[in-house]
Amino acid sequence: MSITDTATAAPARARPSTAADYLALLKPRVMSLVIFTACAGYAAAPSDLGPVLGFAAILSIAVGAGAAGALNMWFDADIDAKMRRTRVRPVPSGRVRAEEALGFGVAMAILSVLLMALAAGALPAALLAFTIVFYAVIYTMWLKRSTPHNIVIGGLAGALPPTIAWAAATGTVSADPLLLTAIIFMWTPPHFWALALYQRGDYAAAGVPMLPVTHGAKATRTQILAYSLALAPLGLAPALTGLGGWVYAAVAAFGGLMFVVLALRVARSRAGDEEHAGDPDLYAVRRGARAARDLFAFSILYLFILFGALLAEHAAGAYVPLTLF
Repeated sequence: MSITDTATAAPARARPSTAADYLALLKPRVMSLVIFTACAGYAAAPSDLGPVLGFAAILSIAVGAGAAGALNMWFDADIDAKMRRTRVRPVPSGRVRAEEALGFGVAMAILSVLLMALAAGALPAALLAFTIVFYAVIYTMWLKRSTPHNIVIGGLAGALPPTIAWAAATGTVSADPLLLTAIIFMWTPPHFWALALYQRGDYAAAGVPMLPVTHGAKATRTQILAYSLALAPLGLAPALTGLGGWVYAAVAAFGGLMFVVLALRVARSRAGDEEHAGDPDLYAVRRGARAARDLFAFSILYLFILFGALLAEHAAGAYVPLTLF
């Protein structure tokens, strides 16, 4: 695909763009998860910048995530227009012109990196810049259209916010924030493959080589179970290193068990076997795909409660280390 194709993928704009249209470009749902995991990483770090600079650092990560989302929507306008779930996005629906989405994304990216550099220094700014480029260029422009491993490799971009926030707070990167990044990295494939199972028709129509399209539903269900079995003990690891306490350990144990149970349901189901177009409602699916829908929904909750427990322990004083018992 060329830049010209992207610029002409959307219909002519019927009305002026609104603030809501530009907000949608930022992928606010994705941004909320990025902000939440970054806040947990920042709170768990052994030092901080203080409230003002700390807020600026988290804001930088949020703006950077939004910039990456806008650049993704700019380049993927041709794909988005072919998928029921995404064709209402601002660029393919014509609410924002492709060149405006590109300019908006670039401007936001530059602003976020500069703000991070001023608030927290060169290391977190460099990590943030790498994350934006990795998502917008490596994942969006290359991996997504070329390999069924797109989500596996591309998941690194969404996994880095806790490490960036930790670097902003401490000026360094250590094993603990990388462990948080590893959890999100391992969580990403089963999360997105569950969605891809019951949206397989959409991905096939758009020519996106997601695993269910290239290797079939059965292989995808097996991979979901394999990654889930690896994720559950990995989610417990912060409690063993001292980063998480008893609250975190309890949440991670329960959440990991539920994740595996739901992944087993997917493995035993026929999710993805039926050929049908993706539904614009992520949660309205046919009976055979409900196991995949349920895992997709729970996977979002899992990450929120996992990092929420970490945030509660370190920001609300609920941390009780395992070594005391």
